[in-house]
Amino acid sequence: MKALVWHGEGDIRLDTVDDPTILDPNDAIVRITRSAICGTDLHFIRGTMAGMKEGTILGHEAVGEVTAVGKAVRRFAPGDRVIVSSTMSCGVCWHCRAGHTAQCDTANPNGPQAGTCFFGGPETTGPVNGLQAEYARIPWASNTLTAIPENVSDEQAILLSDIFPTSWFGAQLAGVRRGDTVAVYGAGIVGQLAIASAFRQGASRVFAIDGIETRLVQALDQNADVINFNSEDPVEAVKEATLGIGVDAVIDAVGVDAQRPWAGPAAAKSEEQAEQFAQEVDEVAPTTNIQGDNWVPGNAPSQVSQWSVETVRKYGRIGIIGVYGPTMTSYPIGQAMNKNLTLRMGNCDHRSVTPPLVDLVASGVFDPTRFITQHEPITDVVDAYLNFDRREEGWLKTVLTTA
Repeated sequence: MKALVWHGEGDIRLDTVDDPTILDPNDAIVRITRSAICGTDLHFIRGTMAGMKEGTILGHEAVGEVTAVGKAVRRFAPGDRVIVSSTMSCGVCWHCRAGHTAQCDTANPNGPQAGTCFFGGPETTGPVNGLQAEYARIPWASNTLTAIPENVSDEQAILLSDIFPTSWFGAQLAGVRRGDTVAVYGAGIVGQLAIASAFRQGASRVFAIDGIETRLVQALDQNADVINFNSEDPVEAVKEATLGIGVDAVIDAVGVDAQRPWAGPAAAKSEEQAEQFAQEVDEVAPTTNIQGDNWVPGNAPSQVSQWSVETVRKYGRIGIIGVYGPTMTSYPIGQAMNKNLTLRMGNCDHRSVTPPLVDLVASGVFDPTRFITQHEPITDVVDAYLNFDRREEGWLKTVLTTA
């Protein structure tokens, strides 16, 4: 079969690999009909999340059709249309029963203290081959797969594999409630759906902060207040709009690959921290393979962390869903403590978060397909990555088709 394979930082290839097979009674095999490219995938290629194993198939978002199941899989059968959750979970350990499925004690082969097990990630997460392929093996299929209702299309379902649940989870981590003002840093696809999630969880006003105009236009279409950090200082803009108080909650949808402002009043402040940011880049991305404008790590890993703490009010709440690797150690913890802030972060508990969102889409209340901007066949996946990685205007979410 065809699959996108990681061979090293800056080196991904569409290879022909062996078809997956059932290795465990809890496995299923899924024929992938839609996959997608996520910003998290870029971390592995840019080098800002280390520990990848050469030969790992990338990708952690997919929908498709079950073609085979292990003898312990009783919920699904060949022919079923399914959403593949990005994270795997057994469904029976304490964390799974409590709904904390991202921290399943069983799914990660590295042991119960290893943390989240997800598709297409570093060795610490499994590794488990990913979903940017024609077929995939799904461990712990009974809890990792979700059935797709007949009236939900593959186009709608692909954003339920990770992006919409993660964004919803981000708003939950930030404790968004009725009447809140919320700042969302990053208006990529996760940020867009975090804006939508915050409004649906009760926010009265949402600020969208990014440096790419087409993303801000999309956020404006959702009635968010938009701030371009290349023309305004986001901290000062938010403070001014909230009468100096700050927002009630912040959602960090950027993570380790944050970019410094290149223009405007915030650029000068960021320049003062250039040395610190350079040290952070060395820390989080010790090995890189930059090729022109591609595979360039973000040049200010802690920028959004700083802005988040400065933007939120005293006793405010910050939810972090932008990815930070284990080697990232910089955070303005002293400022956060002095403001009595609540910080919550982590990988989405897909199994407990996703099913209600499937119902939301199936009922017609919310259609996530408006955020899909590109469709590419799996045969063009490398070119799609190159375009997405360059942070080009208009590249928000790319869906890959295999059939």
